[in-house]
Amino acid sequence: QVQLVESGGGSVQAGGSLRLSCAASGYTYSSYCMGWFRQAPGKEREGVATIASDGSTSYADSVKGRFTISKDNAKNTLYLQMNSLKPEDTAMYYCAADAFFCSGAEPPSPRQFGYWGQGTQVTVSS
Repeated sequence: QVQLVESGGGSVQAGGSLRLSCAASGYTYSSYCMGWFRQAPGKEREGVATIASDGSTSYADSVKGRFTISKDNAKNTLYLQMNSLKPEDTAMYYCAADAFFCSGAEPPSPRQFGYWGQGTQVTVSS
């Protein structure tokens, strides 16, 4: 059974940084896509960044140059380093995974992911 557990959220002032972590277990697919999504109150869930099993990455335009997604395969942990945070980055952030190879300039739709973590809140104040 696949389990994804996020951590690292919190409150920070604009311009600050946070690093989110997602510990994955029970995941044995050789070809996969893992990523970070976020959902602000009253808004749809949107893709932030994804990483494929070959290490290729995709980012939403709104976070390019500020956020970095990475994965430590030895620890089965996904990370999202968030720098130069803005108030509009405030949202619940979710880790997601599924057995398909993601490619493209932007993250895939959240509908393509069957495994989700419980979420971690990120709040950025101005």
